[in-house]
Amino acid sequence: VSTQSTWDLNQLKNTDEVGNVLPQVFNVESSEEKGELARLHVFVGAIAISDLVKTTLGPKGMDKILHSIGEHESKITITNDGATILKSIHVSNPAAKILIDISKTQDDMVGDGTTTVAVLAGELLRQAEKLVQAKIHPQTIIEGFRIARDAAKAKLLSLAMESSDDPAKQREDLIKVAMTTLSSKLLFHEKEFFAKLAVDAVLRLGTTSKTPSANLDLIKIIKKPGGSLKDSYLDEGFVLEKAISVGCPRRKENPKILIANSPMDYDKIKIQGSKVKADSMEKVAEIEAAEKSKMKDKVDKILAHKPDIFINRQLIYNYPEQLMAEKGVMVIEHADFDGTERLAAVLGAEILSTFDAPTTSRLGSCKLVEEIMIGEDKFIKFSGCAGNKACTIVPVSYTHLTLPTILLVQISVVAVSLKKK
Repeated sequence: VSTQSTWDLNQLKNTDEVGNVLPQVFNVESSEEKGELARLHVFVGAIAISDLVKTTLGPKGMDKILHSIGEHESKITITNDGATILKSIHVSNPAAKILIDISKTQDDMVGDGTTTVAVLAGELLRQAEKLVQAKIHPQTIIEGFRIARDAAKAKLLSLAMESSDDPAKQREDLIKVAMTTLSSKLLFHEKEFFAKLAVDAVLRLGTTSKTPSANLDLIKIIKKPGGSLKDSYLDEGFVLEKAISVGCPRRKENPKILIANSPMDYDKIKIQGSKVKADSMEKVAEIEAAEKSKMKDKVDKILAHKPDIFINRQLIYNYPEQLMAEKGVMVIEHADFDGTERLAAVLGAEILSTFDAPTTSRLGSCKLVEEIMIGEDKFIKFSGCAGNKACTIVPVSYTHLTLPTILLVQISVVAVSLKKK
């Protein structure tokens, strides 16, 4: 009897208003919403996301305390950045997910305005809900939104100003644009100071409205604790957060720089489970000698390129490091993926994995490479790089943990502002 009643209930679910049986299209466990209920679901989800970040908007916006609870760690974040907040929450409402995706797209394309787009979209849907309740068709509402979008765009274009012919006026305008990005950030009281840092860094790239292709990878940001915010500065040249190997020169002028991504430990057999059996210590010594000989051949191929500096993404063992140091080559190891890619772009070099063609390989160059101290840490500075465009911003603060992120937002906004529409 219970089985029959369950079958009748499923039949009732799959019938139309007059009792005709409808085909089962969706999974039995899935749910379907139609008409007014579906629209209400969309409005509620999107408006809830908008209201969540609305209080963080503007100069008087408040911060949110985000407490993530996981199996292994509990993390607390204090922020008023819309993208950070929306990335940290998990939602199941489809409309809410779309608003979060819109905010992420805004962050990727411009770098700022992530809260604004979510709030604006939520308010538009709030007004659309009233129009739907007034029995206005959704397509009519959408058409009205499109007309309003075109009118707003035309008005903005009419207010736009072109100042590329006057560098001083252009710099002043860009500083004003950069300052607006800090209106709701923690650095509000020092916004002019950091706006000038961001603008000067972008203008060093040779970016104008006529040549807007800016490679922002040439700008490095290194956060250092200690001091006040106004101790932050813009330094010419590219800074690598690594140390020079022991026994190598600490300064090189007009060097040839070889950038590599190659294993520089002893070449071992890479097949898992393989073993080498030796019946005496003499045999072990022969194996070690063979390994050293193979590594020496590799080092000789590298030295055939006649580099003054060798930078490798991977680990460099003591033996090859010693061989190159004896030839006066500065050795830098573990320059990770981000470091090698940035250096290749800054120095005009290619990343080598084999060293059999010294005549066709392209080495990098700059005017000076030296070891410097920033705070209590050692870094490697590359000055006079190709085009003299690379630079490093060193923000100094005890408390502002999001300082590098805020500076990246400023730099992205300034770079986008220079693009000719």
